[in-house]
Amino acid sequence: MISCVCACGKCYYCKKGIYAHCEDEGGWIFGHLIDGMQAEYLRVPHADNTLYYTPEDLSDEALVMLSDILPTGYEIGVLKGKVEPGCSVAIIGSGPVGLAALLTAQFYSPAKLIMVDLDDNRLETALSFGATHKVNSSDPEKAIREIYDLTDGRGVDVAIEAVGIPATFDFCQKIIGVDGTVANCGVHGKPVEFDLDKLWIRNINVTTGLVSTTTTPQLLKALESHKIEPEKLVTHYFKLSEIEKAYEVFSKAADHHAIKVIIENDISEA
Repeated sequence: MISCVCACGKCYYCKKGIYAHCEDEGGWIFGHLIDGMQAEYLRVPHADNTLYYTPEDLSDEALVMLSDILPTGYEIGVLKGKVEPGCSVAIIGSGPVGLAALLTAQFYSPAKLIMVDLDDNRLETALSFGATHKVNSSDPEKAIREIYDLTDGRGVDVAIEAVGIPATFDFCQKIIGVDGTVANCGVHGKPVEFDLDKLWIRNINVTTGLVSTTTTPQLLKALESHKIEPEKLVTHYFKLSEIEKAYEVFSKAADHHAIKVIIENDISEA
């Protein structure tokens, strides 16, 4: 079974379907208010509301992605970004969440799926996952011009920010087209500068969000029908006893061509 967000189903936010903000020992608490998402055992509040049975023929790797990465990219990036057939989408950051947004954006047949990153290996990976174009942003001004060239000078309809730093948010607001949407998935630890003086006239939308995993049933069906294969995001495996090595590898993801790391339990019960 899988679960990502706890939901009591009765509080103000749960009744609105915003389960990430559940007020009764729920919400986004795994690894935050409840210790131990990389532990042998985990207590799941309101498990009767939030656990899903998983088909036996689905791999553990695919299901791990479904517990967090996949619904984050889908709900906060693709759905809030209003991706639709024929539109142009730029995804800034080809890490796990950005690649999850890339996989699920293809449900809606956008005309252009432009992946933007500093890491050429991840950009090549994005092309193999369905991106139509790649843009290296090591020279931001050149990258911005390239995106405008790809969109006939109009900018993109949807810009999905999947990094969480001021530079990538700034990049999004510089490439967004008229009536476009900047969908912020990244977790920001610092303020960003919002160019409202330039953007107020362009009818843009800016969305943010915390994943509520309301799309889990839909994504499970997509996995069962093999519409998407998120298990391909997994590049490295480590035992729980090697957790420090795993963190070291992921901290230098570009050097190790790491995208997503799986931790396997190798500690026997006392």
